[in-house]
Amino acid sequence: MSDDPRDRQPTSFSDEPQQPRPGLTTAMRTKPDHGEESYVGKGLLAGKVALITGGDSGIGRAVAIAYAREGADVALSYLADEQPDAEETRAWVEKAGRRALLVPGDLRDRDHCAHLVERTVAELGGLDILVNNAAAQTINAGLDTIDDDEMQGAFAANVFAMIRLVKAAAPHLRPGAAIINTTSEQAKVADKTMIVYAATKGAISTLTVGLSNLLAPDGIRVNAVAPGPIWTPIQPIAKSPEQLETLGHDTPLGRAGQPAELAPTYVLLASAEGSYMSGNVVAVTGGVPIS
Repeated sequence: MSDDPRDRQPTSFSDEPQQPRPGLTTAMRTKPDHGEESYVGKGLLAGKVALITGGDSGIGRAVAIAYAREGADVALSYLADEQPDAEETRAWVEKAGRRALLVPGDLRDRDHCAHLVERTVAELGGLDILVNNAAAQTINAGLDTIDDDEMQGAFAANVFAMIRLVKAAAPHLRPGAAIINTTSEQAKVADKTMIVYAATKGAISTLTVGLSNLLAPDGIRVNAVAPGPIWTPIQPIAKSPEQLETLGHDTPLGRAGQPAELAPTYVLLASAEGSYMSGNVVAVTGGVPIS
């Protein structure tokens, strides 16, 4: 693998078939790199328990693999239709010698958010790291194409569920615990075809700062990661084959990122290596500025 960041990962995704929602890694022709063959743990999360939403595929899978290799047991939240991907992720976690708890369900259901935390604590023995990663991405051609139900669903999945999960998790978190939210470069870039999605991501960035201020007196750190264009199942759902061929070409590094390239940031923010980091939004965007 090249050390040159411009070509150390694929630069085009031609002939990739489009997918219906929610999308599956198992159906992708060009498989994402989740760090399956490359991530090497250092014991940074030994004995910890992590809950990762959207943990079946994409960024969530890469984080699950990295956390397991760092010594953490992992609970994975995902939609029931994503079961095949979740099973693959569980296999990688268990191959690392850690426990994997699969909890399917819809985060838009407020009761499920509480249930998810309760299952994690009951079956894995506690909770040290909450990764709010799951998201619904909406696309619009113009204002008249924004569906009201879809808009409410996006905020329910991306923002309201995050607040509910933090509320449910907070009583179980102890000093040294970490919450990591996935926002997006869209929180600042706000592409005209993604204004609802961008609005939810902007809310997450602001929520991250607010939660950091609120929970710092309890010794709990809260940060966010802002990815740029990353090769995950969400891409062949939202984009045409022509768009996929040039995905990420407008970034300074000239390509899309891979989930494996984000995992080390989530490890840093979850571990004692990032003990003086809170209230940050860390950009992993291929060079696109977000400040």
